[in-house]
Amino acid sequence: MNAPITSLEPKADRCAERREEILDAATKLFAKHGFNDTDTQQLADEIGVGKGTLYRYFPSKRELFLAATDRGMRKLCQTIDASVEKITDPPERIATVVRSYLTFFQDHPELCELLIHERALFKDRKKPTYIEYREANRERLRAVYQHYIDEGQIRVIPVDQLLDVLGDLLYGTMFTNYFSERHASVEEQAQGILNILFHGILSDEGRRRRPAE
Repeated sequence: MNAPITSLEPKADRCAERREEILDAATKLFAKHGFNDTDTQQLADEIGVGKGTLYRYFPSKRELFLAATDRGMRKLCQTIDASVEKITDPPERIATVVRSYLTFFQDHPELCELLIHERALFKDRKKPTYIEYREANRERLRAVYQHYIDEGQIRVIPVDQLLDVLGDLLYGTMFTNYFSERHASVEEQAQGILNILFHGILSDEGRRRRPAE
């Protein structure tokens, strides 16, 4: 008689759920107390597991912290990609990216804290997690924006310059919001960014007076 077929999926699902549970709790503790002052025993107690369980999933506190930061960035990218999935109009896609980015960090300020602590404490890393994700998506975004230029939707400018300016603008806005505790709505901020991004700051007269490059 053949042995009954058993599935490993339920166990894999439970492991994935436990991992997410650990990362959820760890993200909150790291954001609240910082890396150095977060105690793994406190984390284990909070989610009701033994300390050994934590180390089965994450061999060190450093690996746990970096996994939490990585998960935050992965969720940011997934959120933005999902928000533009069905949008084909280039200006609308760009506007949606801006709103999704700002909304994500408004809803997840703990990721700001993790990015700050990572940069301060793990200078031995070749690149911070935020930059790793930004560069990993570079080629894909370069192709997208080059297509917009070829279609005539965006004026002819170096694609890398466009990506750098837009990326730095969002990155700077995110941290300024966090540090200054600015309370402007996402829509208000998005409209301000898009107004400058799409229309610039010069009037027709200002553009006429501007020396040709």
